[in-house]
Amino acid sequence: MNTLALVNQKGGCGKTTAAINLAGALAERGRRVLLVDLDPQAHATLGLGCAPCDEPTLMEVLLGEVSVEGAVFDAPGGIHLLPATSDLSEFEDISARLMHAESALATALETAVSAPAGRPFDDVVLDCPPRVDGILARNALRAADTAVLVVETGAFALQGAVQAIGVLDEVADGIGEAAFDLKVLGTMFDRRTRFARELLIALHARFGPAMFDTVIRTSVRLREAAAHGKPVQILDPACRASGDFAALAEEWVAHVESDAHRLVVGPRA
Repeated sequence: MNTLALVNQKGGCGKTTAAINLAGALAERGRRVLLVDLDPQAHATLGLGCAPCDEPTLMEVLLGEVSVEGAVFDAPGGIHLLPATSDLSEFEDISARLMHAESALATALETAVSAPAGRPFDDVVLDCPPRVDGILARNALRAADTAVLVVETGAFALQGAVQAIGVLDEVADGIGEAAFDLKVLGTMFDRRTRFARELLIALHARFGPAMFDTVIRTSVRLREAAAHGKPVQILDPACRASGDFAALAEEWVAHVESDAHRLVVGPRA
């Protein structure tokens, strides 16, 4: 089971869009994919047309009240979704009274893998909240093999990415031996502008092989897919955005199968 946490230090960079559609592209390849919505805004949940009412969600999983399999929704595109609601915002306060609160997600995922009747997931995609140093993001990073820093190819993106790496370093120091590998994904790329092209070159120069070769281009179809509550592979499998995420999924699978960890954050470096 390969677990990747999509992180950033600000909203509006396409993180949730990347999480949903990477999960969709991996599922399209026949992989069993779990998408975990760790953001109390629940945008990944809403973006897949899911609106839990009385059903268990990630909150109950983190509190140990229900198993991962007991809270999973079957979402469009063959994605298995562990949904969130606004109640997830309360976990920050509740966690102060819990033992090992930062390991709650990792423990739940390990239990799901080892359950006798459980079917292991090939990939677990964790959509993190914008705050990298909060309890929910720390849960994600403790559970993750790889942190994927999502960087919008816009103004100040390089400076913001470097600052985010510093925060990830601090979080990884607290995790210790369970520190994660790092990859960087460029999003919202408009190849028509010289600025975006030059910034993409600068990101590759700064992060080297940690940078995914695939970049996610701007696309109206991605916004439309979210509005329809489904991944873009279902809305329009032939569109440019579907092709971008198919390429990203192929690159991710090649990465994990080769075990080519290129840039490590934290004590394993």
